[in-house]
Amino acid sequence: MTEAIAQQIRQLKRGTVEIFTEAELAQKLTTAAGAGRQLRIKLGLDPTSPDIHLGHTVVLRKMRQFQDLGHKAVLIIGDYTARIGDPTGQDTTRPVLSPEQIERNAKTYFEQAGKILDTSRDKLEIRHNSEWLSDLRLADVIALTTSMTVARMLERDTFELRYKKGDPIGVHEFLYPLMQGYDSVMVKSDVELGGTDQTFNNLVGRDIQRTHEQEPQVVITMPILVGLDGKEKMSKSKGNYIGVTDEPNDMFGKVMSISDEMMENYFTLLTDQPPERISELVDPGKTHPKQAKVFLGKTIVTQFYDEQAAHVAAAEFDKVFAQGQIPDEMAEIELAPGAVTVKQLLLACRLVDTGGEAKRMVAQSAVTVAGRKVSDPNAEITPEDGMVVQVGKRKFARLKC
Repeated sequence: MTEAIAQQIRQLKRGTVEIFTEAELAQKLTTAAGAGRQLRIKLGLDPTSPDIHLGHTVVLRKMRQFQDLGHKAVLIIGDYTARIGDPTGQDTTRPVLSPEQIERNAKTYFEQAGKILDTSRDKLEIRHNSEWLSDLRLADVIALTTSMTVARMLERDTFELRYKKGDPIGVHEFLYPLMQGYDSVMVKSDVELGGTDQTFNNLVGRDIQRTHEQEPQVVITMPILVGLDGKEKMSKSKGNYIGVTDEPNDMFGKVMSISDEMMENYFTLLTDQPPERISELVDPGKTHPKQAKVFLGKTIVTQFYDEQAAHVAAAEFDKVFAQGQIPDEMAEIELAPGAVTVKQLLLACRLVDTGGEAKRMVAQSAVTVAGRKVSDPNAEITPEDGMVVQVGKRKFARLKC
């Protein structure tokens, strides 16, 4: 192995959990360099929701590293596999999405992934797996299933758990990893990236490539980014996420809310800071935790916007949280004249999603109207022009009447 390839391996290993196998990756990089060929780096995303959050970008950033080394990213929009639903991490069968839902979600993926990936034509290929999966005949599907045994399928932790509990497992769920593996065959994948929750699916791709007489792809797994709560993986459904389309002030504020213990993980997976610099930043003897967190917040906002937006977001955060002032910019909500309840006001201002959430926030003393705490969600408020409504530390709205 040349020093150049060894350096690439060191770079690509950063932040990874496992590589199946490192020796194969070194061989593929060496062969590609000798032949002047791009490796094809596969990542599949099922459009089961319309938004990408920072948890998704952990893998996208690894894909960008391959692009920067001269290779081609192959981003597969799983518009066909989304109809089945990935059983990964599920203790029940996923609900089947409609074609309309899938199409709506898929439309946003390219734009959002483009905030991380190099979208130039020679560095990125976008494919939809309906291109080939929708043309499979029953005989083709049966042939595909011969590459996998039921015993092997039940090795998957979620299937094993559900089987032991006597919970139903749909036969269609067994097809998901086979179809994802077939994607690797169709795009001639050299490397497939995924979170640790995708290890089983991605290794199935290696098996299916062998049955189709292709050189098996290298599988690289990345850790799952912990959400803002510090307990579960980042997920929109759990409300513990930072979206790549969040406004700079929201993005910065959410970063500032993470615990000090989470900073090393976020610096490693979400920034390009070298390990020695990260060690300094997370060592309270060398860097004050707040200073390190501000640097992290600015770095992340700059990635998705620019340095000016990061500077403004940091200044606004300091103004609102450190000095207790009201932000300069906030949503302006037009309301018709007439008294409304606090619950109705919060819903109209889109500061809560449900009446139940409104009640909870009031009970937690987290709601302020015109500078005064409110204690009754059913109390009547007469809106006035310029009145500021606040929920929690980060949500504000100004009324226009």
